[in-house]
Amino acid sequence: MTTPRATTTTSPFSSLLLLPISPSTATPPRRARTPPPAVAHGGVRWTAGGRRRRRGCRAAAAVVEDGVLLPKEQEDDDDEASSSAARYDWREEWYPLYLAKEVPDDAALPLTVFDRQLVLYRDAAGVLRCHEDRCPHRLAKLSEGQLVDGKLECLYHGWQFDGEGKCVKIPQLPDGAKIPRNACARSYEVRDSQGVVWAWMSGTNPPDERKLPWFEPYARPGFTDLSTVHELPYDHSILLENLMDPAHVPISHDRTDWTAKREDAQPLFFEVTERTPRGFAGYWGKQRTPHLRNLLRFEAPCVLTNTLEFVDKDGKEQCFSAHFLCRPAGQGKSMLLVRFGSTQTSPLVKVLPRWYFHQNACKVFEQDMGFLSSQNEVLLREKVPTKELYLNLRSSDTWVAEYRRWMDRAGHGMPYYFGHSTLSPPPVPAVVEQAPAGAVAGMSASFPAKGGVGATHAPNPTNRYFRHVVHCKGCRDSVKRYASLKNAFAALAAAAVAAAILAATRQLKAVLLASAAALAAASYACNWVLSLITTNFIRTHRRL
Repeated sequence: MTTPRATTTTSPFSSLLLLPISPSTATPPRRARTPPPAVAHGGVRWTAGGRRRRRGCRAAAAVVEDGVLLPKEQEDDDDEASSSAARYDWREEWYPLYLAKEVPDDAALPLTVFDRQLVLYRDAAGVLRCHEDRCPHRLAKLSEGQLVDGKLECLYHGWQFDGEGKCVKIPQLPDGAKIPRNACARSYEVRDSQGVVWAWMSGTNPPDERKLPWFEPYARPGFTDLSTVHELPYDHSILLENLMDPAHVPISHDRTDWTAKREDAQPLFFEVTERTPRGFAGYWGKQRTPHLRNLLRFEAPCVLTNTLEFVDKDGKEQCFSAHFLCRPAGQGKSMLLVRFGSTQTSPLVKVLPRWYFHQNACKVFEQDMGFLSSQNEVLLREKVPTKELYLNLRSSDTWVAEYRRWMDRAGHGMPYYFGHSTLSPPPVPAVVEQAPAGAVAGMSASFPAKGGVGATHAPNPTNRYFRHVVHCKGCRDSVKRYASLKNAFAALAAAAVAAAILAATRQLKAVLLASAAALAAASYACNWVLSLITTNFIRTHRRL
């Protein structure tokens, strides 16, 4: 039997970071590897609530139209399965806090998991430490403090805490007085696994190392990695839903660095192979190229992987894997750690600077931002399950419906959720903090944002500078370098013009003016790069 030939193809997710996959000969992926054993919690029977019938024809369409994903009998089966699902507890999980390489060495980093505020830092030995972001004295944010000899100091009154959260210094205590035993910051266990910092959120049970995510492709020889961090202004469930939706890529990201094209929009096939209390997995692909099968896996609480394995023209097994670690960062906010890896890397990756791929990823998320922010707004306003609002198609939305049905089974163990048939809205409105410059300083830990004030440095989740640059050492260094070069070239151009005015000969004037023009062009080029790194993408519509 001959192996089917494949034209040059690209995983839909590769458009984010320009990682084309071009197998001349492709085979279906290998069998999925056995996942780590799921940890079962005590079963509990619960009833679905919050349903509301929609008016008009769309309510009927949701159960009888041939193109819709969920027939009525399947919904009944899912509801029955949901009622007997194992108890899920969001605290008994590991959450991705940050990329280890991006954690500052000289400042504390404020982070959130759902609405729980944390502070992450490195002590004097470089060991990662994590506490509740609250001083037990007067509730000041410890992330607004500073590191003193590896200890975290609250800048309100100078209380200092060691890596275990124990208070070791109170400047206002009299000589000989003992520090109160309860003057401690609550601590959380953290792990650095494959370059990602994870936090165990349970305050009662010890960390379950079996639940700590581990990604097999990153252990393969020669596996390259491009990782970025992005803060986004919508709920993590909407982010996950978007990332497991390959159907939108050709349309939303049309012509994004030559990989996504709207002409490629087509029906997709899906095959669910696994459902557990902790997620689901299965294969999907394009109907025009059915031999190229992506393996998608969602694992609680917030890990999504998409892997494409194939055999190249030389008979070697190749792998492209996209990992999306989507931390819930409060109501209407999420933090995304994107990791793209491949055994076969595009030559462009070796030539183009790293900031180029980062700004391209930013552009992709900005293309979706308007859609997803409005989706977040509608869900919070309507307060009904997604079954009452979505019109899911068999040929494009299988993973979306699968994810929301998983929320039906596990959402009762979360602070708030929107499921396919049930929901539990946030009990109280989100608190919008007017964070001072200190919070931004902690995230950047270097120029240009450290101690910065003003529009460029103010926390603004719709601004690329705040969403990504303050979280990325490489992009911050690039901004600093190109800003310095821009100013230097501009100053040299002005000096060359002044020298040309004073030059005695016509030939020297011409040389100096030509030099001034070249320096001005170099200054403009640096400014263009700065704009590319820090400025949001604005979609320009064209008549097709």
